[in-house]
Amino acid sequence: MRDVKDSTVLITGGGSGIGAGVARLFTSLGASVVIAGRREDKINAVADELGDRCLAVRSDVTDGEDRRNLVARTLTHGGGRIDTLVNAAGNMYRSNLSDIDDRQVLDLFDANVVGPVMLSREALPALRDSRGSIVFFGSVHTQRAFPGASPYAATKGALETLTGVLAAELGPSGVRVNCIRPGGVYTEINERAGLGTGDEAKARLNDLAAAHALGRIGTTEEVAESVVHLAAADWITGTVLTVDGGLALGVTNA
Repeated sequence: MRDVKDSTVLITGGGSGIGAGVARLFTSLGASVVIAGRREDKINAVADELGDRCLAVRSDVTDGEDRRNLVARTLTHGGGRIDTLVNAAGNMYRSNLSDIDDRQVLDLFDANVVGPVMLSREALPALRDSRGSIVFFGSVHTQRAFPGASPYAATKGALETLTGVLAAELGPSGVRVNCIRPGGVYTEINERAGLGTGDEAKARLNDLAAAHALGRIGTTEEVAESVVHLAAADWITGTVLTVDGGLALGVTNA
């Protein structure tokens, strides 16, 4: 198992939620981290909190020039290397089939699937040099059917499938590709899912606690631990790791 200390980690969606949690854990373990996001104030706040080991780069993963700049800035910050790419950026669009908007669905696939895949391509030469790893994020929505979530579930299903294909393709060059499948974890994406804002969204997500075998929702820190494990474990590739407190099991703790 490799030591992540002094490694270089590029994290998209690093201004909030799971991405910020991953950045905090990697920096605490001595890694150099670059966090990317479209909202400059958010990523700057996280970088200020984490200090010199963390660099914030405003970037939109759906934009090719932004992707090229992001990889170049990461190589500079990391002394010419990238060891781990964490594709944590994502968006959510909910709609019943009768009301679905094709433009919004295409935009969602662009943000959740096309952008991460193309960023992975951009970082690939550096990842080959370091024999590094790529981490995608799936979702419990691929395991349990939540009405109205078909556009989001489809993008996450695509990433889970791509994980195996890319792991097989890149394995001979030493690059590992894995995916985390989280359960109920409060992040800003829950608000975009229509759960309300702030405390209201948290309360509604906590209503789902009984559907988890462990009787509670998770934390961004718990998901981050799994990301670090996949970055460090040299013989794990092509894995979709479920980190959901048992939500996908379909139990109810009444």
